[in-house]
Amino acid sequence: MTAFAARHVGPSLSEIDTMCAAIGVASLENLIDETVPAAIRLRTPLNLPAARSEEQALQDLRTIMSANRIATNHLGMGIHGTHTPAVIRRNILENPGWYTAYTPYQAEIAQGRLEALLNFQTMVCDLTGMEISNASLLDEATAAAEAMSLCQDIKEGDAVYVSADIHPQTLEVLKTRAEPLGIKVLTGPDLPAGPVFACFYQYPGTDGRLIDLDKAVAEAHSKGALAVVCADLLALTLLKPPGECGADVVVGSSQRFGVPPGFGGPHAAFLATRDEHKRRLPGRLVGVSKDSAGNPALRLTLQTREQHIRRDKATSNICTAQVLLAVMASMYAVYHGPEGLRAIATRVHRHAADLASSLKAAGHTVHH
Repeated sequence: MTAFAARHVGPSLSEIDTMCAAIGVASLENLIDETVPAAIRLRTPLNLPAARSEEQALQDLRTIMSANRIATNHLGMGIHGTHTPAVIRRNILENPGWYTAYTPYQAEIAQGRLEALLNFQTMVCDLTGMEISNASLLDEATAAAEAMSLCQDIKEGDAVYVSADIHPQTLEVLKTRAEPLGIKVLTGPDLPAGPVFACFYQYPGTDGRLIDLDKAVAEAHSKGALAVVCADLLALTLLKPPGECGADVVVGSSQRFGVPPGFGGPHAAFLATRDEHKRRLPGRLVGVSKDSAGNPALRLTLQTREQHIRRDKATSNICTAQVLLAVMASMYAVYHGPEGLRAIATRVHRHAADLASSLKAAGHTVHH
């Protein structure tokens, strides 16, 4: 069996000798003697078991995993069981050409990746009814926090209203982000009497309730506030899009589009808004341009708070915006098409309706 370390430690012995000669040391041991203070060096061998081969390591992991008990997930709160089509799993999730996602910054060699992210943006705009979307964020809760900052940049104020049926993790992240900014987070079933600069609604709610979004958005606007809708993409294949209800910002997760729940996330999120607010949009925005020959070319139009090729400009890492999972979600939409997505959403709704009918028949009360 091949030693596992040999698969992961790059330089061979001859290459190590060449590198040592280039920097003027006799060996790696000599290099360590010259660079690491003797007072902090450990002179005795580490108390570790013998190295395993790759096959042994995988077998040990299988043994540990065999103790798991697989149960049906009833978590809810924006986390859903979903199926990843085999073609997406094989060709994207397990393909190093896709899961090493740093190269979008080198647009000339990353046109395919940028096209996949443009698909993501287009999918989000189509489903939310908004004019512009970014090419993914970390998760729904932090996307909501970004929406709060965006709204405060548009409309000054020190308070936001958050509907009582928003996902609990979203509420907690909003509170955490709001505290150092001096923003008060007001929550409850109804709008507060005092001024707020933004109102957050869950569509559908974390408890399954479906509000009259037209009415909710109108109430927010009557208070001079912006309306932010935290939406379920799959539900939007059947529901009236928030953009058509007058929403100013729509955020949410794309996990339901073929991305496994994992251990609860994070999953690629989105933030969509009106075209007039595009300069305030966080994250990446893929735009269509032309190259030097006049051919269509894709590029990163907006890279707010993203890592640039020049390291002195770096502020965050591209992986925090879930490129791989955004690509998977966009390809899930391409794979099923509009009718396929609507069929999935209809089946989900039918299951919920059947469950509600059965519970009522058994004498239980169904709230929504």
